[in-house]
Amino acid sequence: MNRFSGSALAILLTLALLPLHAVAAPLKIVTSIKPITLMVRAIAPESALVTTLIPAGASPHTYQLRPSDRQALADADLIFWVGPDMELFLDRILSSTELAPKSHQLMSEMVIADDQEHRHHDEHEDHDSHGSEDGHHHNGVDPHIWLDPEAALGMTTIIEQALVGVADDAPSSEADGIAQRLQQFEAQLNEKETKIRKQLTQLDAVDIFTYHDAFRRFAEHYGMTIAGALTITPEKTPGAKHMQDIQNRLHAAHHPCLMTEPQFNRDWWQSLSEGIDITIVTWDPLASDIADSRNGYVEFQQSLADAALKCLPK
Repeated sequence: MNRFSGSALAILLTLALLPLHAVAAPLKIVTSIKPITLMVRAIAPESALVTTLIPAGASPHTYQLRPSDRQALADADLIFWVGPDMELFLDRILSSTELAPKSHQLMSEMVIADDQEHRHHDEHEDHDSHGSEDGHHHNGVDPHIWLDPEAALGMTTIIEQALVGVADDAPSSEADGIAQRLQQFEAQLNEKETKIRKQLTQLDAVDIFTYHDAFRRFAEHYGMTIAGALTITPEKTPGAKHMQDIQNRLHAAHHPCLMTEPQFNRDWWQSLSEGIDITIVTWDPLASDIADSRNGYVEFQQSLADAALKCLPK
């Protein structure tokens, strides 16, 4: 009996002397949408547990929190979302005393970072050349920031800072690993961006229409032009005047192509394309079919380009 007790005590003492990081629980991270999950996966430790609130096929424009979502938020160490212009259903709960300290509204934090950089340049350049850009990401402006790879890199940098912040008690090698993976992510993204830019030059002779006004950031980054959007607010059917305007544009378009989205299975738009030689393809701004991996976001960018390239005339 004494021998058993001595062995048990020795085991307990050994466990107590282990470094904290060797027995620490995995980091729990909650994201609102899959593309943010892909950014987290690109740089977070392999052990991190990442939960995406909005499931495949659902839209942040219409989603409602489930009890399991509320529990995931309560249990999380870090929460990442775009902001109330995109996920209004999160605005109130993430403003609570419990959740606000661990919540990162990426669109808002990017505005702060941009403003700080503008002030830094103003102090050194002594002119107001950046003034026209200051409002670029303010509330009310297109919140689909994750579709622009340059903005996505800014979002991932904010995620990296948050990850390092909660890893203060971890060995320095863990923070170094996060920073190193961010550098790798930037290099991979830059390489993919160059490739995509060359691919999309083929679309100069195609007039692209989108289901809703979500892809302008992606298009503008790569020098594409969106000829029109069927609806500005995807949860509502557009008015007759707007539909007539779009139909007129479709008739006048050169090789028109309509890019639909899997989150919105509306039939009303099919009548707009009657009698028109139009290509209809699908692209997914929420990366539903992209593998949850370190390379996921880079693959997501390529998937958007591949979808657009299907607009090319056969």
